[in-house]
Order: sequence, then structure tokens, then C-alpha cells
Amino acid sequence: MMKISLLHFCFYEYTVQLANALANYVELTLIHPKHVSAQCKDVLDSRIHIRSFEKPRIRDLRNINAMHEMMHVIRASSPDVLHIQETNDPWFDLTLLFNKMPPLVTTIHDVVRHPGDRQNVFGSEYTRKITFHRSQQLIVHADLLKNALLQELAVSEQRVRVLPHGELGSLYQKLAASKDVVREPYTLLFLGRIWPYKGLKYLLEAIPLVAEHIPEVKLIIAGRGENLQQYFPNGYDEKRYEILNRYIQDTEIADLFQRSTAVILPYIEASQSGVAAIAYGMGTPVIASDIGGLSEMIKHEKDGLLVPPRNVRALADAIIHLLSDRNLQQQIQTAALARCQQDLNWSNIAAQTVEIYQKATHLKSKS
Repeated sequence: MMKISLLHFCFYEYTVQLANALANYVELTLIHPKHVSAQCKDVLDSRIHIRSFEKPRIRDLRNINAMHEMMHVIRASSPDVLHIQETNDPWFDLTLLFNKMPPLVTTIHDVVRHPGDRQNVFGSEYTRKITFHRSQQLIVHADLLKNALLQELAVSEQRVRVLPHGELGSLYQKLAASKDVVREPYTLLFLGRIWPYKGLKYLLEAIPLVAEHIPEVKLIIAGRGENLQQYFPNGYDEKRYEILNRYIQDTEIADLFQRSTAVILPYIEASQSGVAAIAYGMGTPVIASDIGGLSEMIKHEKDGLLVPPRNVRALADAIIHLLSDRNLQQQIQTAALARCQQDLNWSNIAAQTVEIYQKATHLKSKS
């Protein structure tokens, strides 16, 4: 059985689901900063070995010691392959440059940084290329992202593999604060970090058009990022909008999906979407912009609806269509849940990931 070390600093929901599935195929050590352990401890398979290290904020010079401790943990786990979840951390990238490493596999969630995302770390756009080029295998979640790697970073095609972003709904169902939430027939959900590329302004322009046909429509906006006051300079109708402009706890997320008849992703740029991955596993229909990785993940009029980005009228019409048709809601829900047993199923994804590990060791041995 292969020995794999899986390292992550973030993307913890994705990593937990992948780790639990990999435990059926490999001997797995999960390595992460100590502050991440609290998020993961109650949802990990008991067969997984967990190792952690102190990790200060990126601007803290104590990261030099943190990276030394991290490398000690990696060496002690003596993996056949080190699988990295893209870090956005220049300290880690530079550590890769100056240390001998086992065969590397890196999952890249965003090949190109999202426009307007203020959480990008200064310098990481350059240092992250070290990780890409040191890795024997790279995993992305859409053909669009694979093409971007091949064209923009001149990565050879044999080093890139496309795997779907697995569903996340089953994880959040375990974390749910309540198990008996009633779905509200005219409630919509916009969830996640609120930056310009998420296209919230187009959804807010669409809601009055929807209300002309469905007066009961309600929009939940849950997340933080931009100052939402710019969208509601004169206040807002609390019967029409429920605004949770803060960090949303994991225990709240399942409740929000269970309450909502549809999740809206009016993005103007996208690689893939963890929000859509939650929705599929929760059986909550998705209406999304036909853009980026969303175009590949969502099968239009089968397990979701796609609309042209920035097209307020088309977005409003899709919402009206879905909220007015209970049969369509049921069809999309059934198809989405079926996908969670197929290409979005973590056991299937883990089996394909093990094949990638084997290829990484082969390529490393040839280099």
C-alpha cells in the first residue's frame, strides 16, 4: 500500500473529503497547521494519521521556523508521494525550492487569481510557479484550467490531469446544526466571499424583475468581503433580503442550503465552485453563469441552469422559470444527487488520484 502525505493550509472541506476517501486506498498522513486541526478533528476517518505544526501569519518571520518544522514532519512521514493542496503561501513555495522533496502532486484550485480578490498574498503569483514546476503531476478541476496551465505556464500535457471537484454537501450535512430545516419555496441563496467577480450586483438587479412575477421571492446574502452598504445605500426591505454579512459558521451552512429553493452563482469569472459542490450534495438546485469551470461542472437543464454572465434579464428569467416549476426543481435535484454517486463521488475521485500518485512516482524515477 502506498504511503501518502497530504499537505494543506486551506481548502479544508475539499481536503477532508478527499482524505477520508483516500484512506480506503493508501496509508495516509494528513499534515496541516495546528489552527486547522480544530476544523478537521471531528470529521476525519480514524485510519488517517494526523500531524500538525505551528504556522504564523504570512508576514511573520517566524515562518522560517514553521517551514523547518513542516519539513521535519514531512520527512518523518517518509511518503512515497507528497500531495499538496495549493497554498497561496510564498514561504512554502520557497521551501520547495531549497529542499529535496519526494514525488510531488499539487492540486491547483485557481490557475489564475480571481480579479478583485483582496486575499491574494503579495508575491505569491510568482512564487507559486515554483510549486507548479517542481510537481511531477498537477490536478485541476476543469479542461479550461488545464488549457490555461499548458498555455500560460508552459507545463507539459503529460503532467496535468483533470479531476472533478467532488461534492461537499455530505460533509456539511454532518456538521449541520439542525437536521429538520424546511425548504422555503421562494428563497434564493447567495453564499461565499463577496468580491466583484462574484457578480452580486447583477443578482441584485435581477431580484426586482423576479418580484414582478413572484412577489414572495426572498434572497439570502451570506458572506463577507465587500461593504454591502454600497448596494443598499438607502437600506433594504427585510422581507425581501436576509443579509448575513459576516463569516458563516460551518454549522450554519447546511441550514442555509436546506432552507433555499435555489443557489445563485452570478459570477463574471470562475475556475470552479465549492458553493456548487455543496449544493449538489444537498440537492439544492443551482443557477449559475455560463462561464469558466462552471460551464463544465453544471449540465444545463439537467442538473442545473446556466445563464450568460452579466445578463440581468436572462438571470431573472431563469430564476422565475425555476421557482415557478416544482417538477423542474425535482428533476434538477434528482439529477444533482445522482451526479454525487458518479463523477462527483469521492471514492471514484480517490481511485483516480491514486493512479496519479503512481504516475508521479514513475516520472520522478525518470528525472
